[in-house]
Amino acid sequence: MRKLTLIAACAGLLAGPALADPMEGVWKTKPDDNGHFGHIKVSECGPAVCGVLVKAFDSSGKPIKSENVGKRIIWDMKPQGGGKYAKGKIWSPDRNKTYNSKMQLNGNQLSVSGCVLGICRNGGTWTRVQ
Repeated sequence: MRKLTLIAACAGLLAGPALADPMEGVWKTKPDDNGHFGHIKVSECGPAVCGVLVKAFDSSGKPIKSENVGKRIIWDMKPQGGGKYAKGKIWSPDRNKTYNSKMQLNGNQLSVSGCVLGICRNGGTWTRVQ
């Protein structure tokens, strides 16, 4: 019985990476109102996915320093099945607004949109970096 428990525990540890959320990874945002864009690292956070800004770039693609690097951009985004994510929040640094958001994953593209106080914004399509 002890051996069976050990085998089951090992199988569970090995299955973890195989069950990773398909949205996990680094995503390049579309340019914001200032022409800047960022790389968002998306990972699981409990039953949802979250994302943090890990790099910022100017309109020419040159890395820039930003006080927003390290800040949470996506949180509480829950998988709905079929590549759809909803019921989460996205913070837009260029407008300093938090949107009730949804996302649609299609291969290496992620369509992002959200609303705040009845005003909706299309966040465009992000592309997978890694």
